[in-house]
Amino acid sequence: MTFYRLLIRLVHFHHVPRASDSSSLFFYFHSLSTYLRLHANSLYLSLSLSLSLSHSLLYTCTFFHPQHYWVILSTFVVIILSMTHQAVLIVHDTVAQKNFEPVLPPLPDDLDDELEEESVKIVRLVKNKEPLGATIRRDEVTGAVVVARIMRGGAADRSGLVHVGDELREVNGNLIIHKRPEEISQVLSQSQGSITLKIIPAIKEEDRFKESKVYLRALFDYTPFEDKATPCQEAGLPFTCGDILQVVSQDDPTWWQAKRVGDSNLRAGLIPSRQFQERYTTKIMSTMLKSLRSVRSFRLSRKDHQGSTKESHPAESTESEFLIYEEVTLYQMRPQDKPRLVVLIGKIQGMSGLSKLYNLCNHFLTDTTRPRKSHEKEGVEYNFISKQAFEADIQSNKFIEYGEYKNNQYGTSLESIRSVLARNKVCLVDVQPEALKILHTAEFKPYVIFVKPRIPEIRRQRINKIIFFFSVSLSLSFCEKDEDLQDMRQSAEQMDQQYGHLVDRVLVKEDSASACVELRNILERLEREPQWVPVSWVRS
Repeated sequence: MTFYRLLIRLVHFHHVPRASDSSSLFFYFHSLSTYLRLHANSLYLSLSLSLSLSHSLLYTCTFFHPQHYWVILSTFVVIILSMTHQAVLIVHDTVAQKNFEPVLPPLPDDLDDELEEESVKIVRLVKNKEPLGATIRRDEVTGAVVVARIMRGGAADRSGLVHVGDELREVNGNLIIHKRPEEISQVLSQSQGSITLKIIPAIKEEDRFKESKVYLRALFDYTPFEDKATPCQEAGLPFTCGDILQVVSQDDPTWWQAKRVGDSNLRAGLIPSRQFQERYTTKIMSTMLKSLRSVRSFRLSRKDHQGSTKESHPAESTESEFLIYEEVTLYQMRPQDKPRLVVLIGKIQGMSGLSKLYNLCNHFLTDTTRPRKSHEKEGVEYNFISKQAFEADIQSNKFIEYGEYKNNQYGTSLESIRSVLARNKVCLVDVQPEALKILHTAEFKPYVIFVKPRIPEIRRQRINKIIFFFSVSLSLSFCEKDEDLQDMRQSAEQMDQQYGHLVDRVLVKEDSASACVELRNILERLEREPQWVPVSWVRS
């Protein structure tokens, strides 16, 4: 029996009250109370006060004489059977009985799939001045405009309503079927506020992206607005050598999606993949070498024509190490780990406080063939060895660098560095940049600091212009009044070009005192803060 019918039965007792009907009336009261208790949670909030009052009235009825039941029922009916509550109760009973209309006929079994209509999805996105975060392309077979990729963190990605492979039909109510992808991209980028898209979903939507854990250190500079090969310059991610990039998608073998670590912008951008950049750099290098050979051949042919003798030149090697990306990970020193080797390169001369840092960091001992003086002790100032032993160590590649001073040889051996690190002491060395090829291993995990001199800015137009071409540079130098500044600048640029990818920190030396203070702060942070290192150093 429904709630509404129970109330009608109670109204009947309101019109015909008899003492003999007290048992039946109590039965209806009990049924109504049970119904209220079971279905109160499914009724609307507007009935909550009425239901509470109804329970109170029903309970009160049990203490009155049957001839007074109609008085209480009158109050009950006025509260419950109002127009609003009556409609709600009827709807509740209809839903409970699943009396739905209209009843649709069943689909025929022989329905042709080709006759089914295309499902259309209307998507409204709200964005600021940011890009939509999606690139499009023209399908070569169907000619439709489809979503090529979804940029991580963009408006399309955050909505979760646009997927790779979706066909784009309209933008803000305007058909785009006959527009070029470049025109459509311009319309999407210029739209402000809300943007409405009419989309035909892909047959099989791609799975949602999984957060990537791949981090790369960029070993070259990239400016997307200067790259004609990028599919969308606005979606490109600019970066410089040394930036840490988190690759969030490698689905496209040509263009990856990445974010700069530490950047407040959560949207991902396009960067060239390793394979694509290597092919592109190889093509550029091949073109440059052909151009250089043609110029040299033209000059040699002119000399031969004038009767000059030909000069022989060694064959030029086309092999080159392309520095693209280096996979890195955060490394936090544990108590059982040996300290990292701290390496200084660059302009070290003139740092008067450096000797104090050497003493603080347990400076290694240098091997020498110089005779020991009377006040010197073996293993305190130097490791004194014979010339024969020194030559043998050179042949065994035991020195990271060595030289001769006043007919005596001096060298920095790997064993002297290992002995300091074995005692869990910080070892600080200043070496020539060439030594980094030996020290840049998982054994030492070197933290390289490039001490760079402060070079005064020249107000007039720059004379020395450096054109960086990934790992290749062309230097166009002209006469400059201050030759010392020119030499300092060229030396710093050459070192940065050849060894910049191995440097962890650049220390600009304003003066000796401030440089030593900053160097001390770097050493302190190195022990407690995690640092980015090549992933091979941790996995090995």
